[in-house]
Parts: sequence; C-alpha cells; structure tokens
Amino acid sequence: MNSRPRNRKEQLTDAAAELFRRHGYHGVSVNDIAAAAGVTGPAVYRHFRGKQDVLAHVLLTGLDKFGLVTDQALAQPEPLPALVSSVSALAVERREITALWRWQGRHLDKADQIKIVKRGAELMGDWVSALRDARPDLALPEAELLSWAALSVFGSVADHHVSLPKRRFEQLLGRMACAVFRSSLPESPVSTRHEWQRPPVQLSRREELLTVATRLFRERGYRDVSMEDIGAAAGIAGPSVYRHFDGKAELLMAAGYRMADRLQMDARRVIENAPSPREALTGLVASYVDIVWRSDDLLSVFASELGNVPDRDRKELVKVQRAYVAEWVTLLRTVAPDLPEPEARIAVHAALTIVNDLTRTPRVTTRPGLVVELTGLAVAVLDTAAEAGSGNDAHGRRDEIRRMAAGEHVAQKGLRRGPGRVGPQAGSG
Repeated sequence: MNSRPRNRKEQLTDAAAELFRRHGYHGVSVNDIAAAAGVTGPAVYRHFRGKQDVLAHVLLTGLDKFGLVTDQALAQPEPLPALVSSVSALAVERREITALWRWQGRHLDKADQIKIVKRGAELMGDWVSALRDARPDLALPEAELLSWAALSVFGSVADHHVSLPKRRFEQLLGRMACAVFRSSLPESPVSTRHEWQRPPVQLSRREELLTVATRLFRERGYRDVSMEDIGAAAGIAGPSVYRHFDGKAELLMAAGYRMADRLQMDARRVIENAPSPREALTGLVASYVDIVWRSDDLLSVFASELGNVPDRDRKELVKVQRAYVAEWVTLLRTVAPDLPEPEARIAVHAALTIVNDLTRTPRVTTRPGLVVELTGLAVAVLDTAAEAGSGNDAHGRRDEIRRMAAGEHVAQKGLRRGPGRVGPQAGSG
C-alpha cells in the first residue's frame, strides 16, 4: 500500500516557493526543498526532473493561482474593488505569489520562459482592462503603468518579513494599491532621460571592469559569469582581470558597496539640506528614483546577488540596506507620528519596490516622464499609509475605487503638499 500523500508534489512546490523567496534560486538545493517538505532528496525526483523543473512548476502553478484569484474577482459586480480585496488577501497568505512575475526566468529553459511571459502578460492584461473599466478616461499606457505599480505594492511583501494581524495587513496593502490605481499622472511629461551626445569618458581599467561585470551579473546571474567572460567583454584576456580584482567575489562586493555608498551619500545630502521632515522624505524618494534610474545594473546586483557575497561583507551590506530603509521609516513616522512602526516599514518597502520593479519593466521604461511618475507614485503610497494611521479603515479602499467611476481621481502629490504636485519640486533634492 502506498502511504505517500496525494499532495506531495504540492507540498514540495510550496516548500520550494518559500525557500526560493528567502534565499534565491542558487541559494537552495534539492535537499533543502526535500527537508522543508519532510522527505528525502531522492523523493523529490519522483515528481521533478531537478531544481530547474521545480522552479518552473513553482512559477507556473503560482501564476495559475494568481490568475484564478484574478478571474474570480473580475467576475464580481464591482471587479476592481474585488480584485484589490482578493489580491490583498492572497499577498498576505502567500507572500511569494504576487512577486512571481519578477523572479529570475533566466534559470529556466526557453519553453518555460515563454509560457511564464505569456501567462504574466495575460494576467496583466486583465488588470489593465479592469482599471480602464473603472477609469474610462485612462489611456492604455497610463493604465499599464498604474497596474504594474499596483502589482509591485502587492509583490513588495515578498521582499521583507514584516507582519501585521491578517486583516490590518490586507487593509494597508489595499489602501496603498488604491492610491496607485487612483493616481492621475502628469499630462505630456517632459523627458527625464536626456538623450544628448555625451563626450567620451575615459574610464580607468578597474572602473571599466566593474561596469562590465555588473552588467553581466545582471544579465546572466553571478554564477553564470566567469572572469574570462568579464575580460572578453572589456576587451582584455581573462587572466588580466586579476591584476585589478582578486576574483568574481571582489567584483561583486565592489558593486554592492558602490550602490550602498551612492544611496547613503545622497540620503545624507537630502536630509541635511531639507527644511522639514516632509521635504526630507519627498526628497529622499526623488533621490532614490534618480539613483536607481541611473544605476539599474548596480541596483539589480545589489538587490539580487547578495547571497553570493562572502559572509562578512554580506552582513555588512545587509546592515547598510536595513539602515537605509530605517532612514525612510524614521522620516515617515516623523511626518505621521501616529503611524505604527510595522505599518511604516511595510509602506516604505512598497514604495521602494515600485521604483525597483518599474525601472526594470520594459513595458514602461520608455515613458519619457517615468522618473517624475515613479516619484509621485512612491510618494502617494507613503502618503496613504500616513493618512491611514493605524490602518483600521475597513471601508476606505472600496469607497476609494467607487470614486474612480465618478471621476474623482487623485493627482499625484507630495505628502499632503497640495494638489497637482508630483513629489518634490523638480531639482529640489
């Protein structure tokens, strides 16, 4: 008689999803997945060909679950409020599901990558249609931007371990997503990525290698890049790279510290020059958007490859990351003293994730005013959390979305600094 539970594959999938969320693909082994599910390593191979097959199954079944929740919500009389409510609950229950779309598909074979991209596009298409039904005046590109940003609010819970009582957590996520859905983007934005003929800059060989390595780490993943690859991309022999760096690990550490230094230095500049906590916070948002926009390779490596940094340096970089987030949290709670610390941290992560995700989302990165728009969306999320205070408004999000249909949209603003503003003034630090 076979005593194996019928849902063993589902148990393995759930265990793998949580491990991949916490440790990344390369930080998890088949034996880790087996141990988390309470079985032996060989038992995993009864259901999967290997770790890559596990990841593909995690992503595809997760997207199926996400799609089912979306379909059920959109069948309701008020689709968008139902969608916000359902996805808020799903994000709290299964933190990894709402972030599946941005997991590293490079670890999968081409066929699985195509399936995942197709399902993700169908899912986002449903969100965009629901938003445009609620806001008929919204053009397709703007609806796509707001839908991606709302998805990032929900997906942000996969990037931290902060928790709240279930109902409060759902309400806070719902209110922040509504703030995004209700945002009015500036009309005819001026391009914020200036295309001009820059004079050639002669980089030092060390700087050139760091730039090349960071790009390759982002495109292929740290483990799939060799010193020979880095040398070839820089136009030198692989062994010559060792004259400047001891190995890949030193290059990765240098990239991490470079990003950390940029964030810390500009945060200090903004805070020291701001006339008030409110201006400091909006300035900090603008600073982050600008740095990420100009340093997307560094951000990607800083955010996703820390598991490959040696322990001592990894702990130091994690400490720097947490200190940077704490700076935002402190400023937000100074602006909104009644906002509890856990809610503030959740809101800050949501704002950061909008920026991190959308600067790497090809569907929106060609928008000429994206920097200003992202600043406004991140500020809108923080502003909503500040206004929510304790986060116990049980009716706010449905009322907010109903007002969309009545044409009562919310212009992006800077933490109650007046209507029509999109974050801080241009050029305000």
